[in-house]
Amino acid sequence: MMIPIALDPRFARLAVAGNGALALRRFRALRAAGAANALLFSDAPDDEAVAEAGDKLRRAVPGPDDLAALHVLWIVDLPRDRAEPLAATARALRLLVNVEDVPPLCDFHSVAEVRRGDLLLTISTNGRAPGLAGMIRRNLELRYGAEWADRVAEIGSLRAAWQREGVSMPEAAKRIAAIAADRKWLCDRVCDFAAPQPQG
Repeated sequence: MMIPIALDPRFARLAVAGNGALALRRFRALRAAGAANALLFSDAPDDEAVAEAGDKLRRAVPGPDDLAALHVLWIVDLPRDRAEPLAATARALRLLVNVEDVPPLCDFHSVAEVRRGDLLLTISTNGRAPGLAGMIRRNLELRYGAEWADRVAEIGSLRAAWQREGVSMPEAAKRIAAIAADRKWLCDRVCDFAAPQPQG
């Protein structure tokens, strides 16, 4: 069993260690999630990695001193005989470690995700079926389009105003449910369920 969390990259030092396209893809995903200071450790970076990582590139596999400065490490595209000792060293230094596609060496699994502004939808199969997680992600991308970024921003602004007015959390929840139902943001069954029920 896994415990889901949403990690704020402003308060964690993150890095990817590895070579090749998959390592660069993971580095890009971290940057897209707001981890502007994420590092890419690669002892054989290609031109694309060099250009994209810029001053965040370290041309080596991280050693103990590098690892001691981190909180979370993704190991990607390294042979197992290199990945396993690196993961063991990182774990001994109390880092959380993910060795991509090697579940027994993972402290956590990266989730499939859909981002729409501040809305983040995640899918996990506990590392058992990443291909299926990808299929579900593509389904959610169709169901939750770009318009959801504006919807979340609107509700966030309304909620902030209601907080300033002293509106209670239960009342704010009712108002949000009413807006979602009135505008049919979700399927009819969910909207019917979420809408405030008549009193009396």
